[in-house]
Amino acid sequence: MDSIFRGAGTDCRSRRVARAAQSASASGKSGNCCDADFRQYGNEIELPEHVLDFTSTNVPEPEVVLSYLPKDSSYVERRYQPADSEIPIEGTIVLMGADRTSIHNADYCLRGQGLNPDAKSVVNIPIAGASPYSLPVSRWDVSGEFQNNGQKIKVSGVYVFWFVADGYQTPDHLEMMWRLATHVAATGELKRWAYVSYFAPCEPGQEDATFERMKKLIAASVPEFQLPPETRGAMAIAPH
Repeated sequence: MDSIFRGAGTDCRSRRVARAAQSASASGKSGNCCDADFRQYGNEIELPEHVLDFTSTNVPEPEVVLSYLPKDSSYVERRYQPADSEIPIEGTIVLMGADRTSIHNADYCLRGQGLNPDAKSVVNIPIAGASPYSLPVSRWDVSGEFQNNGQKIKVSGVYVFWFVADGYQTPDHLEMMWRLATHVAATGELKRWAYVSYFAPCEPGQEDATFERMKKLIAASVPEFQLPPETRGAMAIAPH
């Protein structure tokens, strides 16, 4: 059975996803990964509202997201505002259902928004808590040129992301696809993967300072929604 996230609240939403994932895993079939309670975007997973000195607001699902994600996907987005900066950080989770195309290559998403990767690296972020561990993430410094009032301006940013499923975490999309396929071939079970990402725009040359701010948010927010590796194994969304 899949165990990825802990519930972020005490309402029925996290429990509903837990039941859905439990039913999917018990079926042992790669084509059956949802039940009647698992059909809405955005209301089955949550990012924490209160993290350190960040303020935050929930971001409604954009129409472009609703149009391309498979209907049994779950999606949540939250905008975090640092106390020491006017530049927000966007946090997003996409949780797949029975259709693996929910988890797409980051290159497609970024280039579709006019952003191109300038530098790519893998960074380990220490995650504290009762069971501390190191979370490997992809850090991409990106940039693009856009028109603003008839003038061309360059926009830079930092994009941080990783993929997680029961027993696995990886910053690499190809490795995620390989693990998904080999697990299905070996067991007939489709593991439900999640694509977690954070993005912050910045002035050119401010990528390192921006990443340090993002790292602070990620280290503090991840324990609120993602289970440590050694505690996974019961259900896709662990009830709070």
